[in-house]
Amino acid sequence: MRTIRADYDRRSITVYQAFRPEIGRPAVEHGRFVPPFSRGRMTWIKPSFLWLMARSDWARKPGQEMVLAVRITRTGWEEALAEAVPTDPDRRLFASSDEWRAAFAKSRVHVQWDPERSLRGRKLEERSIQIGLSRHIIDRYVDEWILEIEDRTPAVRKIHRLLQEGRIAQARRLLPPERPYPLPAPLAAHLATTP
Repeated sequence: MRTIRADYDRRSITVYQAFRPEIGRPAVEHGRFVPPFSRGRMTWIKPSFLWLMARSDWARKPGQEMVLAVRITRTGWEEALAEAVPTDPDRRLFASSDEWRAAFAKSRVHVQWDPERSLRGRKLEERSIQIGLSRHIIDRYVDEWILEIEDRTPAVRKIHRLLQEGRIAQARRLLPPERPYPLPAPLAAHLATTP
């Protein structure tokens, strides 16, 4: 089941990224990504908080010690989705592997659907989206789409500590409020999402 779940409002959507502090701290301080953040390589954004927690091991993996909540415009998010090509040949979208390969070679944005995660990190049947922004579109992300960058690392550590102490209900109350994101019909068809 492919459904985009996110923390969003009328104008914006929050996506998550994990970085080493040398990148994360200046980004929070400036409210945008600045060097040593690289615009020359792909960066992945994810609206699922728990998926990133599983990926970063609650901000404990080397190079992922700082979790950022990046609030971007819904216009930018949907622009990225409209350009996204999956990282594997999805038969619902492409008639052949050759057709997919040609589209993927030209794409500025990649999309990948991974198992969503439970609070304890268990893989779920539901799929969670992540979007890869290539160096050919990353300037739009950094310079036009970002509205705010917030350091969520203290909250991540607190939730993780509560989990370790078995205080699941308290940990759950601290999670960001994610709900299904309303995709326009053409975008839903382009991504082969589940209604």
